[in-house]
Amino acid sequence: MKKSLGAKIFALPSPVWVVGTYGENDVPNVMTAAWGGICCSDPPCVTVSLQKQRASYDNIIKRKAFTISIPSSKQVAEADYVGIVSGKNTDKFAKVSLTAVKSELVDAPYVGEFSLILECRLIQTVELGIHTQFIGEIVDVKADHDVLDEKGIPSLEKVSPFVFSAADRGYYQIGDQLGQAFSIGMKFKI
Repeated sequence: MKKSLGAKIFALPSPVWVVGTYGENDVPNVMTAAWGGICCSDPPCVTVSLQKQRASYDNIIKRKAFTISIPSSKQVAEADYVGIVSGKNTDKFAKVSLTAVKSELVDAPYVGEFSLILECRLIQTVELGIHTQFIGEIVDVKADHDVLDEKGIPSLEKVSPFVFSAADRGYYQIGDQLGQAFSIGMKFKI
């Protein structure tokens, strides 16, 4: 028998993404968010949920754009820091020695040192209580050459992203591949 834990945010795990936006006077800002994911494949879209008091919230509303920079497990401290402090009074890029790169496609910066980037145009917002869900259409994905596989697509192993567990507020590295999607379960097909 299972134990009831109540209505909690224990959908494990959550991706760790660094959301890039521009603030007043084109000041680049980033913040770490774990409430996000893919929400549509055609057009390709992601969703990220932010609280209204975050500087990034107003930035997205005003600029109608954001980026998602995906940090590697080697960049966990930098990603954690930019989620701890406010961009309203801190130059987070300078503090953790990261580079703000201006997107040529959307009105938002991304982190130059992170190997996988999603450039997103805001297409919808949904109010959900203390969070607002921002839905962004992915207008381009940028990747460093060294994280691409032989087919030219991002390799999970090479990108080395990490995930967040809301249950214990910990970061975890992603482990070994268990099998090929849309294939391993075929043994049950009759």
